[in-house]
Order: sequence, then C-alpha cells, then structure tokens
Amino acid sequence: MPLSTYAVLTIRVLIALCTRTFFQPDEYFQSLEPAHHLVFGYGHLTWEWMAARPIRSILYPALNVPIYWLLKVTGLSETELLGDWLLIACPNILHGLFAATTDIWLGELARVVLGRDYVSSALLLSLTSFFHALALSRSLSNSLETSLATIAFAYYPWDASSRLSPQVIFNRPRIRKMVLFSALACMVRPPNAVIWIFLYANLLWALRHHKLIVLSVFWDIVAAVAASITFLFTIDSLYYGTPTFTPLNFLRTNLSSVSLFYGSNPWHYYFTQAIPILCTTALPFTLHGIWHATAWKPTRNTALRTMLMTILWTVGIYSLGGHKEWRFIHPILPLLHIFAAKSLVDLTPDPSRPSNKKVPRKRIPSTKSQNESQTRTFVHRFFDLPNIPTRYLAVLLLTLPVSLYIVLFYCSAPISVLSYIRSIPRKELGNSTIGFLMPCHSTPGHAYIHREELAHGGMWALGCEPPLEHQDLSTYMDQTNVFFASPQEYLSTYFPNNVNQAFPTSIFPTSIPGAPPIPAMVTSTAGELHYPWRHEWPRYLVFFGDLLREVGVRDILDEKGYKEVWAGGRDWEGEGKRKGGVKVWKWFS
Repeated sequence: MPLSTYAVLTIRVLIALCTRTFFQPDEYFQSLEPAHHLVFGYGHLTWEWMAARPIRSILYPALNVPIYWLLKVTGLSETELLGDWLLIACPNILHGLFAATTDIWLGELARVVLGRDYVSSALLLSLTSFFHALALSRSLSNSLETSLATIAFAYYPWDASSRLSPQVIFNRPRIRKMVLFSALACMVRPPNAVIWIFLYANLLWALRHHKLIVLSVFWDIVAAVAASITFLFTIDSLYYGTPTFTPLNFLRTNLSSVSLFYGSNPWHYYFTQAIPILCTTALPFTLHGIWHATAWKPTRNTALRTMLMTILWTVGIYSLGGHKEWRFIHPILPLLHIFAAKSLVDLTPDPSRPSNKKVPRKRIPSTKSQNESQTRTFVHRFFDLPNIPTRYLAVLLLTLPVSLYIVLFYCSAPISVLSYIRSIPRKELGNSTIGFLMPCHSTPGHAYIHREELAHGGMWALGCEPPLEHQDLSTYMDQTNVFFASPQEYLSTYFPNNVNQAFPTSIFPTSIPGAPPIPAMVTSTAGELHYPWRHEWPRYLVFFGDLLREVGVRDILDEKGYKEVWAGGRDWEGEGKRKGGVKVWKWFS
C-alpha cells in the first residue's frame, strides 16, 4: 500500500515547521506581511501593493488572515514567546498542508496516467525532491499555484484524442473539478493560464467532432473564467478602496521594463538551468522517461505525449520573458516527476517476467543484478516501492543531505536575527530605533517580529523601488544601489554627525513604495548628486558582514560608538552584497 495521506501531510508540515532559512522575499512581503498589515494595522507593504496600479491580489495573503485574526482576538499573539511562535508556526502549518496536496494528487495523477504500479515511485520522487523541499512548503504563491495545478492535472483527460470515444474522454464531474482547480490556480497566480490555454485547446480539439460536448466544456470554462474575474475584481476593489483588476495591472507592469529591473536571463535559461535544478538527481530518469514516451511505437502513450507538449509549450512561452526564475515553472515539476516515475519502474527488473535469453551450458549465471533488484531496503518498505535497484535509489537520495542543509542552515541568519530582535525588552524597543543597512527585503518584516513599538518609523530598511515611470534602466539608481555604490559616502552624507541619544525616528529614511521616485539634485559646488533621504542614527544597526569590509564603514561605526552584540550565519553564504553572515551592532556611547 502506498504511503498514507496522513504520513504525507505529516512530512510536509514537519518540513514547513523546520524551514528556518531565507529563499525569496516574496515568501514574506507578498504573503505574510500584507495579511499581518490587514489584521494588526502595521506591516511593510511593497510597491506592488502601493503603486497607483497595484499588481497584487489580496486573495493569496488573505489565506493567512483567519490565523492572524484568531491569534489577535484570543490574545495569543501578545503572549511573548508562545505568541511569537504561533505567529510564525501557524502559517507554516497551513502552507505545509497546502504543499501535501501536491504529493497526494501527484499520486492520483500517476494512477490515472500510468497505473497503480507507478504511484509509490511518483510519491518517492515528490517527497524527496530538492526543489519541493526548498520551495513547496513556503508561503509563496508559486507553491500554492503548483498544488492547485497538480490537483487540476489529476482530473484532466490526458489521453484525450479524436480517436477515442467521447464517452471515454468526457466525464462531466471530473471535467468540472479540473476547471475549478485550474481557475483557482490562475486566480492565485495569473500566469498559470499559460498552461491551461494549451490544455483546454487540446481538449476542445480532441472533442471537435462532438459539438454538444464541446459546447458543454466550453461553457464550463467560460463560467469559471467569468466567476474568477468577478471574484478577483470584487475582493481587490474592496481591499484597495477603488475599482481594481490586478491581473491586468500585473500584465501591463511585467510587459514594461519593470520586470527587467530584477534581472534578465538568456532565452534558454529554463531549459539549461531551471529544469535541471527542479529535477536535480531525478533528471536522468526524467529524460529517459521523455525519450521513452516520444520514441515511435504503434501503441504510443498519448497521455505522456500530451504532458510533454504541455511542458514544452509552458517553458517556451515563459522563455519569451526577459526576467526568469526557477520558481516560475514550478507547476510543471509534477509532470516531470511523472516521466521520472515511469522510467524508474520500467527500468526495474521484473522477476515474474520470463527471460527469452538462453543461458550457455557450462556457465553459472550471475545473480548479482537479480539479487540487487530483490533487495528490500528501508526506502522500499517505507514507500512500498517495486524492486527498484538500490543504485537508482542511491542516485535519487543524494539530494537529501543538500535538502536538509538548505532547509535548516543555508542563509538562516536573516531569519534568526529576528529572534534576537524579538528578545529585546519591549521597554527598550519603545525608546529605540532599528535600521537595516542591507539590500532591500533581505529579512522578513513585521510579520516575523510583531512588535508594535517598531511600527510607524521605529524600524526602517533601505528601499529598492523599480523604475515605475519607465526610467532608463542603464542609469536608474534605487536607494540600495546608491548606498552600496559607496557606503562610506552614504553614511557621511545622509546621517548626522552625532548620534541623538533619544533615538528619534528618521525624517525620510527610505524611498516610498509605489510613489514616483524623487530625482537626485545637484546641491554642492562639486556637482555631486544628492537624494532627499535623511536618517537619524538608530540604537541598533543590522547588516551583512561584508559591509564591514567596505572602505571606512568600520571606522565610522567605531567612531559613533557602535559595537557588535549579535552575529549569525557563515561568511561564505549568500550572494552579492548578502554575504559575510548577519551582524547586529548597538550604540553604547
């Protein structure tokens, strides 16, 4: 019997609870932070929420609102250690449960497309996937999109073909479930529509000779699209207080230069980098499964060929965009796991299948491969696997140590530093300010700190607003760029000469999210550009250790009276300006 649903739920929730590392800012600022702001009245809203044409729907963050609301009305959110743990753990549990649906419905997808013999292998691939461990249990919209898309995949008639009877293809209850969950996936993340444009077109084409059935499916799709648009428009208009359709705003913004502000990648990025990273050690089996599915056979598998076309279509369309990220194609990973599962099982020797090869007389047949295929390891028994050779399992499980390291340790300091901040007595926080001299959004925000004393100016960080006014990307500088271009000059220019021991809030410490950028002005005889930011020295400064290697920074901090009080992380972790571990320096005298 394949792994039980309860075991899958337990594994994913444990992964979610144990995850204590930093992956993507969106995990916090496009999910938890807006929900915290909605319930508690404070939290950092990024430009995506504050722009004249906001591009984020409140739908996904709203899933966390009942948790925060319940903790607020019961008073548990203010019970110090317990409240701090619940505010972080409860959303993690919720998203761990969402993540488990990917594994559960991948098993159903494998059963429908390949057969029962492949279910346990598909579960093994999903539960040991490096990328699932990295991203699936996090509060990322891409992760829930992946879960909802997988459920919809399980109800899709992958073997749809004009050669089949329409009664075989058209199962009205399953079609409607597919339409429902695909619509939900698109509501959570509109680009998921790329997948379903192809799959719906494929289904309607397969049914083209049966007009009544085509019309029935078509009107189900139209009804789902209309309901989704109406619902999104309603809840977002209520949230923003003005008529707002966020998917359209999202499309307009991402077709502009704004998306390229976050980096551009070559056209082949998804094929040469993202898919290998998504599959990791399952890649050889995935490629073998794809080759096996595309090899010409009189009885070729229509379902697998449709899956492959879906993958190629999706990756091809996404490759047209300039800005690319691994997680953007996360929803196709379950389909890649189907190919890998087929390969694993089909490569497994079947002792019940007689061999046609004759064994020469006077030669003792080797039983090494047969014994290896019949060896039942703990993994075989736990997942109830067929006799997959141990060497194949060893290759797959090579990612487990890496997954554990990524979940528990790699870049954990941006998370653990907030535990230090929460440990500061509230009375001291009420008379303190905290400044983050880091690339923007390098740590979670108020949802992970939950100290109202730091709201409304008590805590600030450098901004990184994109060129929303279509400025030239080659010359555009956000606040983070300006700071790291010369930290010494920034500290000398935008901070006062002396530390005000009352630690007042800064006048203008960070760029305003969503607002048009205030241009730099020439204010000196040397013709130097100066921006309007004005800081007060805070009691606490938080930064990455590499900042101390910049010319003059350590000297300035020593001169002002700052000393290190906390350090975490490892010097070599991170990338760019996010290296050297995380440091907290406090003003003493």
